[in-house]
Parts: sequence; structure tokens; C-alpha cells
Amino acid sequence: MIYIHIPFCKQKCSYCNFHFSTSFSLKDEMMLAIKNEIKLRKNELNHKTIRSLYFGGGTPSILTVDEIKSVMDEIQKYFSFDEAIEITLESNPDDLSKNFLKELSQTDVNRLSIGTQSFFDEDLKLMNRAHNASEAESSIKRAQDFGLENISIDLIYGSPTSNFEIWKENLNKTIELQVPHVSSYALTVEPKTALKNWIENGKVTAPAEAEQNREFYYMSDFLKDNGYDHYEISNFGKPGFHSKHNSAYWKSEAYLGIGPSAHSYDGNSERSWNVTNNSIYIQNINQNILPKETEILSEKDRFNEMLMIGLRTSWGVDLDKIRQNFSSEIIDYLNKEIKNKIESGILKIENNRLLIPEKHWFLADGIASDLFMV
Repeated sequence: MIYIHIPFCKQKCSYCNFHFSTSFSLKDEMMLAIKNEIKLRKNELNHKTIRSLYFGGGTPSILTVDEIKSVMDEIQKYFSFDEAIEITLESNPDDLSKNFLKELSQTDVNRLSIGTQSFFDEDLKLMNRAHNASEAESSIKRAQDFGLENISIDLIYGSPTSNFEIWKENLNKTIELQVPHVSSYALTVEPKTALKNWIENGKVTAPAEAEQNREFYYMSDFLKDNGYDHYEISNFGKPGFHSKHNSAYWKSEAYLGIGPSAHSYDGNSERSWNVTNNSIYIQNINQNILPKETEILSEKDRFNEMLMIGLRTSWGVDLDKIRQNFSSEIIDYLNKEIKNKIESGILKIENNRLLIPEKHWFLADGIASDLFMV
């Protein structure tokens, strides 16, 4: 699978610490560099037929449809698209005009991930989103009108401008709009963000963990009652609409990341990431130099990572894979560490898979980290 990072946004969201620029002055050069990087790295994936292509960012929907198509055309010079390929475009509601969607519907893009975040203006203002509540709703309807039915929306819960009743309304609106996939995250306070600064200066109250916990479990029950599978801590999909791309990440499959700050993984022990600087990225690619760093994961690193990502999912960690891929030292360590947690109900084993019961999912990262080898 292939991930394309488009490092541009119209404006900076108050909570975001991803890599992007609000200046589009390098956009044309960036698109050429991205296509050149695809060519330079055409031999890094063993499988030449890809099942997933994901345009992320940043905000990929700031591109023209012709620019999106040109990247897909470049990829198809070196890779084949599986017949059932999932091609996702991350998008903001304010970019999804009728003309854009009409053109997009005539391409191979078959899935939209829309950064809705909330259907309430006060939430969106706090987050410094470029769209308003009306656009959040109308963009989804427009996409559906053009036949783009495979839609995921992002929702953020636990905002200081929200409350439990507003959160319930956000979820009700999701059902009303018949969106088949939801990715939902607690509002977190990241370093070097406007939100962190506002909280430190007393302009905004910090998110309340107890309220986020309450809203998380309400969401889980509500969406499951309405036909969604809760297949990863932050992700809910109706049958047939689970994200192929993200599921491949969680199953430790190989992927190729293209663009500044993008990460890649060979499916075994090698991980790499591109430089987080647009100008340096472009300069290096123009000289046919890959601007990336590489690390070889130790056995402990691979074990810890398998636990971290696997225990966030409904399918858990395959214990047969643990036995096949790790030393007896690690297997003995895991068996010892999980014993008390299984007895206390924090972990369970079903069909030879290690799982966290859903009632403990809000604490999954902490439970997994308790099992890490150091």
C-alpha cells in the first residue's frame, strides 16, 4: 500500500501538530518532487499490485483533481491497482464544491475521509477549522449526490466548547447522514499548538478526561446499536466499510510513504521517514537523493510495536505470530506479564488472540505499555 503526504493547509487548526505549510508557494514544485520520489522508490515494495492508496496530509483536497490524477498516473507507471483497490482522499468540507466532486467522481478515487470534526460552530471556531457547521453537513450530502458513498468522517470529542448533549447531537447527525465510517478522537493537547498556549494562559479550559471517557463509551454503544463495528479504538465502520488502509497499518503490513514527513515500513524490521521540511525535501529529490532516515527495529521494538497497535483492535494480537517471530525469552516474558492481567479481566485470550475487553479500551495504550520490554 502507498501513502501520499500532501503538506499544505489553508490554515492551522488549533490542536494540530502534523507537518504542513499554509503557504502554497512551493506547491507546484512539491507535486513534481512527489512524483519523482515515487519513481526513485519504485522498487521498495515487494508487491507490485497495491490494495490501498491514501492521500493524507495536510489537506489533499486543496489539490486540483488533475493534480490528484497525475499522482495516480505516476504510481501506475510502476505499480498495478488491485481490482478492489481502496483509494482514499482526505478532505475538508469547504473544499468539496460541486465542481470538485463532479470531477473527482470521474476518477478512481472511491473513498473520502472528511475532516468534519463537529457539526457545531462553537467547536469548529475553537479548533480554528476553515469550515462551518452548515458546510460540514452539506459537503457530505453533496459527495453522496455524486455517488461517493464510501465516506468516513472525523469527529472530535471532549472539547471545552462541547458537552454531553452536544456530543449526542453530533452522533445523531452522523446517523441521519448515513455515513458508513467514523474515526473519532478525544481532543488532545499537543506541544507547540495554539490550544496548548490557550490552556496555559487560561483562555480555554483543559479537556476533562472523565468527560472524554464518558463520551467515548457512549459513542461506542450508540454506534454499535446503529450497525457499526467498533473494530479499532478510534474507528467504527459498517460491514464492508472498514478502512483497508488503516487496517493494514494495524496488521503490520508493509507500506510506502511518499512526501515530506511520510513514514515507510518494510513489514519486517526496517522503518524510514522523510525529512520534515518542504524546501529540503524538494531540493534533495531534485538531486535524486532520498531525504530519509532509516532505523532497524530490534526484536524488542518489533514486539512492543505489535502489542501497541494490535491491542487497539477488535482482533487483538495473534499469539501464533508471536511464537513464530520472537525468541523464547520474549514469549516467556509475555506469558508471565499477562497472567495477572488476564486474571483481573484487563486482558483476555480468545481464539488464540490476546485482546483488551472493550470496556477497558479507553485505557488501551497504558495497558499495552505496561507489557513493553525495556
